[in-house]
Amino acid sequence: MNNVWKTAITDIAPNSVRVRGFDIAELMGNCSFGQMVYLILRGEMPDATTGKLMEAIIVSSIDHGATPPSVLAARTVASTGAPLSASVAAGIMAINRHHGGAITNCAKQLGDIIDHADGGDLQAAAKTMLAQWKRSGIRMSGFGHRIHSADPRTERLLELALVAGACGKHVGAARAVAKVFAENGKPLPINVDGAIAAVLADLGFDPEMMNGLFMIARTPGLVAHVREEQTRMKPMRMIEPANHTYDGPHARSLR
Repeated sequence: MNNVWKTAITDIAPNSVRVRGFDIAELMGNCSFGQMVYLILRGEMPDATTGKLMEAIIVSSIDHGATPPSVLAARTVASTGAPLSASVAAGIMAINRHHGGAITNCAKQLGDIIDHADGGDLQAAAKTMLAQWKRSGIRMSGFGHRIHSADPRTERLLELALVAGACGKHVGAARAVAKVFAENGKPLPINVDGAIAAVLADLGFDPEMMNGLFMIARTPGLVAHVREEQTRMKPMRMIEPANHTYDGPHARSLR
């Protein structure tokens, strides 16, 4: 039996499915999607507040319009007549170091700042590390945005993180970085990638897994874009990213 390999994720037996030890039928209707994502990735069931925070992370990144590389890749492949699966897969394959990967990159950099501070002043450590990275031609991920001067998702996510008790050293390091940028006369506020990175790191997630959270979040958006491409657009069209206009519902509220 030396060729038997092991998995600790899901146990399948006749008439039984257990995810991380929990009966799938019991989880259904009693476990939120955010809790389930946390459970399958981390191995333990989080409380409801942390589950709500996880869902907020997923909601925050579900879509960002028609111009991100993953959407353009998915729509381009869909325009060739490819099926939904291949088109969405193309979009997922476009999520890498420079698109979606800012979450992983930022978490690692915040960790470096924390290590440099060694229990001391996070802002001083951030100033030192930012200067060092600048000299080396390395950008700080998770700050500033090509469209938003103040990312509308950031503070809401950090509010929910505070409620969930997930504002630790990484969130502190992110705020320290933002202060250093502001003091240097070039305000670069925390964007949603930076907020997600800090929060996930304070929840104990491995940085290498964080890009996967972005993929989980973005997949429904990619499905929507692919189906729109397949049902509203002509095949093999020339897709010009900036040459589009929104014609969906007007602004509305849950309240």
